[in-house]
Amino acid sequence: MDPLILLAIDLVAVSALVFGLYFPRHRRRDLLIAFLTVNVGVLAVSLVLGSSAVGAGLGLGLFGVLSIIRLRSSEVQQHEVAYYFAALALGLIGGLGAGLGWAAPALMALVVGVLAAVDNGRVLRRYRQQLVVLDRALPDEGELREHLEAILGGRVRAMRVERLDLVNDTTTVDVRYELHQTASRREPVAA
Repeated sequence: MDPLILLAIDLVAVSALVFGLYFPRHRRRDLLIAFLTVNVGVLAVSLVLGSSAVGAGLGLGLFGVLSIIRLRSSEVQQHEVAYYFAALALGLIGGLGAGLGWAAPALMALVVGVLAAVDNGRVLRRYRQQLVVLDRALPDEGELREHLEAILGGRVRAMRVERLDLVNDTTTVDVRYELHQTASRREPVAA
């Protein structure tokens, strides 16, 4: 497949990923720049590597460089890491997939399609995760579970006490829970 056609397909795919999926669902404008830049940067580098007579060593070097890039912000969540990876994958497929023919655009569509299917607010929509700070010190796990289930309106599936402060009478707990069926009906589904 012609690299220019793949470039165009990549730009359409990353635009669908960023403007069609990510932004309408999560509304973080600051990450749009990061996703687009990662995609276009990886696309450009992989196009150069794919068109040169350099061997697999340089390709492994590219993966080495990509592996040292860390997401240093504590504000980046796991679903956003998935979007970073998808933007990166689209760029690699667009830059190195010329020999794949129509499999390259199919793989790009698969990457975007998987995110569209899984990050839509309907998959496991009753399941939540929260960091909860209680105004009571609750050292007993059974009592803590009951209290969390009462205030969160669901069944606690997992919990980890982050901090138990007996002096200031607070408990900080990372809790994963499933909303009761009636509670999930009242919540709007993210578009």
